[in-house]
This record gives sequence, C-alpha cells and structure tokens, in this order.
Amino acid sequence: MDRLQKAIQKAREERQSRESPAPVMEQPPRHAPSEDACDARWQSVPEIQIDPKLAVRNRLASLAGGGDATPYDMLRTKMLQQILSNKWRRVALTSPYSGCGKSTTTANLAFSLGRQEDLRTIVIDFDMRRRGLAEILKQTGNHSMADVIQGSVPFHEHALRYGKNVIFGLNYTPTRNPAEILQSRRAIEFLEQLEADYKPDVILFDTPPLMMSDDSHGFLRNVDCALLLAAAEETSIDHIDVSEQQLAELTSVMGIVLNKCRYISGTFGNEYGSY
Repeated sequence: MDRLQKAIQKAREERQSRESPAPVMEQPPRHAPSEDACDARWQSVPEIQIDPKLAVRNRLASLAGGGDATPYDMLRTKMLQQILSNKWRRVALTSPYSGCGKSTTTANLAFSLGRQEDLRTIVIDFDMRRRGLAEILKQTGNHSMADVIQGSVPFHEHALRYGKNVIFGLNYTPTRNPAEILQSRRAIEFLEQLEADYKPDVILFDTPPLMMSDDSHGFLRNVDCALLLAAAEETSIDHIDVSEQQLAELTSVMGIVLNKCRYISGTFGNEYGSY
C-alpha cells in the first residue's frame, strides 16, 4: 500500500511540474532616449523656410512677434495655464465647419509657442482632405500625414522644423480615407512613438471640422482637450452649441475662440501703445 501511495504521489508531482508555467524571463527595461539624443533628433529634422511676406498675405500675425501677435500670445498663455494645471499635452483645434480660421490659428499658435524657448511643440495637420497648413505656410512635398501613419515615410523625413523647438507635420496631398486612418490603431501607435522619440511639451492637432464628416470624431478621444473655433458673424449660436456638445462627448473642452472679430471693445485697453 505504501508503495502504491508513493507511486501516486510521484505521478501527481510530475503532472503538476508539467502543468506549472515556465518561469518568465525578466525583460530588460527599455530606456527612454536621453536628453542629448532627443535634442539631436529635433535638430536632425530639416528646417522650414518661410517667406516673411506671408505674415501679411496669409494672416500670420504671430510669425514676427510684437504687438500684432498679442491676441495669439494671450491665447497661448491661457492655453498653457490649463495644460500645466491639468497635466495635458495633446490639444486639438477644431470648428463646426470650414472657414472659421482653424488652420490659421493653429499656425499662429505654433509661432507664438516657438518663442517659449523652454517648450517643445509639435504641430500635426490631421485635416487630411486638404493641404491646409501646407498651403498657409506655402510648403510643397509629395506625402501626407496619412503616409507617415501607415509607415510609407518616416516622420523625421517628412517633418519640418521651425527654429529649435517647433516641428510641423503637414499634408502635401489629400487623403481619400482619412476617417479610417485617424481611427486606426496605427494612428494611436504613431502618437505614442512620437511622444517617446521627441518628448514634446505640447502637441497641437489641426483636426477636421465637426459637422463636415466623421473624420475627427473617432480621433478626438485620443487627445487631452480641444479648442473650438467659431467665426464672428458667420457661425451661428446653434452650431456652436451643437459642436460644443459633440466635443464634450469626446474630450475635454478647453474653450471657445471667437475668430474674425472686426469689432474690439476697450476691455483690454491701450495702456502700452502696442495693443
């Protein structure tokens, strides 16, 4: 009997040893790129060439700074206060429909943020049905951000750098199926890799209008917050209300910006002679 019990016990131990999982080999930690490596990666991005005459022609008031840039500088500062307070990084700019000045505001905010030398800013044009920012900045090329997301072209070869701390990702060709691309797993992976490689403090996304298509509806869940752009005397209150409601269902609404306003009250005064 003792011999039988020992045989049973031995068989049970052998079975348990076969069923127990193999020990998991601990993977070595994946180190984030050093600060020097990150700086080198930024400086390796080709520098953008912008014609100063664009400042007037394309309403790039923030390109040269100074008094004309004040509205965008104020928007930049209020935006950064919320970003720091809420520990946000990804900021989308959108509008109810096209023509509200969304892309122009994105470009001006980029130049304004560029004057904050201790901040790194990446600007991505995800309004992929048109050239958008590329047209405003008068840049030409052969690819779009859809090609970058799908792996056809590396981001560092496609991107353009302004100064030392602003990088643009533009669209030179329209994309046929932007909704599917923006809502894909590849888009999420691209953003995660972008943040890991470049360590930006702020990422601005120029996203499609809310009422024109479903392009941005799936993607906006991947940002921390959004600014809603409306055009004075053009965008109705109803459209603003509906857009804000849609936006609030997808992400945090940072605020609403009234663009193209021709009438400025004396609220901010003229004490310093440059406002």
